[in-house]
Amino acid sequence: MQTVAPAHAYRLLNHGPTVLVGAAHGGRVNVMAAAWAMPLDFDTPKVAVVIDKATFTRELIEASGVFSLQVPTVAMADAVVALGSMSGRDHADKLARCGVTVSMVDVPGMAEPAPQLPLVQGCTAWLVCRTLPATAQVAGLHDLFLGEVMAAGSDPRVFSDGRWHFEQADDSLRSLHHIAGGQFYATGTGVRGQAPQD
Repeated sequence: MQTVAPAHAYRLLNHGPTVLVGAAHGGRVNVMAAAWAMPLDFDTPKVAVVIDKATFTRELIEASGVFSLQVPTVAMADAVVALGSMSGRDHADKLARCGVTVSMVDVPGMAEPAPQLPLVQGCTAWLVCRTLPATAQVAGLHDLFLGEVMAAGSDPRVFSDGRWHFEQADDSLRSLHHIAGGQFYATGTGVRGQAPQD
C-alpha cells in the first residue's frame, strides 16, 4: 500500500464501490460490508457511511469513535458476502470464518494511546476515519455515520497519482458494486467525456 494525499482521499470512494467497514474496541475486532458509502468533502476529506443500529460494528464504532473503510476487490466477493451476512457479536471468530486477515493500525492524530483499527488484506484502498460530532444526531435518526479521514492509502497497481486505473491491472483487482441479494457488478471500462468548447 502507498499513502494517498488527503486532497485525493475522496477519490477512493468517488466511484461508488461496496466497502468494508472495520472497527475495534475493548479487545473485539469486527469488519462488515456496506453498500452505502460516499465522500463528503475533499479539504479536509470527509466521508459518510450507513451502518444499521443492529450491527456489532456500529457498537464498536460508537464506543471507540473511529472506523476504517476499505475497497474490496472482485477476488474478494465471497468474503464480502460472508462479512455482510455474519455477525461478529455472535461469532468471535467471524474474520477467520470469512477467510480474511486483518492488520491492526494506529489511528493518527488521536490522543495516546491511539485507538487501533483493522485493515483487511487484499483491499485496494483504505481510509482511517474518526467520527465527527454531528454523527450522534444523524446516526440516531438515519444510521448515517460521518467521518473525517485521518489517513488513506491505496494499492498502486490500481490507484496512483490521485487516479484509479483499473484498465491497466488484472480484472480481479476491480472494485465491487452491490445491487442486491449478494449480486455485484465489477467496475467496468473507463469512458472519458468531453466538455463543450466555447
